[in-house]
Parts: sequence; C-alpha cells; structure tokens
Amino acid sequence: MRVIVALGGNAVLRRGQRPDADVQLANVRTAAVTLAALAAEHELVITHGNGPQVGLLAAESAADPGLTRPYPFDALGAQTQGLIGYWLQQALQNALPGRQVLAVVTQTLVTAVDPAFERPAKFVGQVYGREEAEKLAAERGWQVRPDGPHWRRVVPSPAPQRVVETRLIRRMMGEGVIVVCAGGGGVPVIRDERGRLAGVEAVVDKDLTTAMLAEALECDAFLSLTDVPHVMRDFGTPRQSGIGHTTPHELRALDFPAGSMGPKVEAVCRFVETTGDMAAIGRLEEAGRILAGTSGTIVTPGGRWPLTSTL
Repeated sequence: MRVIVALGGNAVLRRGQRPDADVQLANVRTAAVTLAALAAEHELVITHGNGPQVGLLAAESAADPGLTRPYPFDALGAQTQGLIGYWLQQALQNALPGRQVLAVVTQTLVTAVDPAFERPAKFVGQVYGREEAEKLAAERGWQVRPDGPHWRRVVPSPAPQRVVETRLIRRMMGEGVIVVCAGGGGVPVIRDERGRLAGVEAVVDKDLTTAMLAEALECDAFLSLTDVPHVMRDFGTPRQSGIGHTTPHELRALDFPAGSMGPKVEAVCRFVETTGDMAAIGRLEEAGRILAGTSGTIVTPGGRWPLTSTL
C-alpha cells in the first residue's frame, strides 16, 4: 500500500520532556524503528508536527535583544521543517541502509481571507501555568488559551488548500524515495495578484494538510500517530471509552477538543469521505497493528478493516 504517516509533535518531544536536542534526537531514532518497519512493506511518505519546536524558536526570537522584531512564523516553520526533517532523514537512512530518504521543505497555500486569522486557535510551544501564560501574553502580545490542565500560546491556523511541491513529492515517490514533507503542516503561504508566493503569520494544522496531501498522492491509508491508543468517547468523564472501528458519520456525531483531537478527527474523516480508503488514529509504536486492524481508532466508510471481498 501507499501509506502516509502524520507524526504527532510528541514523536519528537514527549509531554514533560525538556526540549534539548539530544532528547529529541533520541525520540526520533526510536520513531524511525517503527517507520522503517512500515517502509519495508509499503510505500511511505511522512509528515510531522512542530508545535513544541516552533514555539521554542518563537519564544527565543521574541526575547532576543539583537532583533528589531521577532522572526515571523512562516520563517520559524521553515526552520523547524529543516531541523526535524534532517533528524528523520538521517535516522531513517541509518535504519534502512540502501534506501533513499529525502526531507523537503514544503509550502502550503492558504487564503488571505481565511477567518482563522481573526480567531487564533492553534496551540504552539510549551505549556505554562495560567499566571505565567497571562504574564507572557501581556509582555509579548501573545494570545493564550487553556490546553487541558495547562495554558499555551495560540496562533491562527488557516485551512490548507494545496501543498505547492505536490508534483515533486509524487515524482520522488515514483522513484522509490521515502519522502519527509509538510512538517508542521507546511510553511503557510499565499499568492498575490501576480501569482507570487509570500509567507503569512500562521501555522497550518499538519493533520489537515496530511489528509489533503494523501488524497493528492492517491494514498491507500492515512495514519495519524500520536501518544494515545484510541480516540476516546466521553473523554475526561467516568464514561470515557476507546473507539475501535468506526465510520466518519459516527465520529462526526461526537464532540472533540478543537485544539487537539478535533483536527485529527476532522482530517481522517475528510480523507475517508473523499477517497473511500482507510484512516486511523493511534500510537506510533503500534502502527503495524493499526494497519492490520487490531489497534487504534480505524475509520473506513463501512467501519470494517481489513476489507474482505463479498464476491
């Protein structure tokens, strides 16, 4: 199968860990073991989150007295694509001797009139207590919101329209290359009236970009891999339970947090509704079992996977 994998930001930096380079590199090397097993059996393209990393760079940039103004988010997104892409590329090359791996800095088209620019909702950066978050917001002009028991910065997250480098990615996959792309949802860009590209101050949701790219690349399966085993029904209540095999219709009837699980659910539902293929949300280390249909929340048109012929 042609499989696209969206790695959650926790695959590089787990919750509660310090954002040191050696910590993140060790996590990437662990993730590469699972990814290498998938690549041994399937065509593979990989996207990844960058929330903790872009938030860290944004904080450093905002606090740097040598700068006239902080670096814009499109530039920070490109920096994190290069950094995480380099780590993933090297780890996969070491895990799969002889295979070609390419990390590509990609741009994602958005529209300048997207209402998300007026309603920032995408979490970036590290977690804070409420008092510290509100202090930083006042000092740096941030907007902050609660993320579970913690508080984090939020930025605009416009809807992705197209990955600019889609044709290049498809060409590389046709050559047997494992492609790492669309990091952090891709660098958000718009086209002006002359068709020229320009970056904008935003972060695109990586799962929504991945779903769009998966359709464009004609992928057979879309895996959104994170640090939870299932999508949870009635999350945070005594009635909560994991969802196994399901359909887009069933998932859309439930409520999920807009800043975390909500975009993942929306992304997998869109992919399945558009293509009729399989998508899933689950733990990174259980990716093989998810494809086999024995782990994770698996979404298909009929709620069954693997599919069996009725003829």
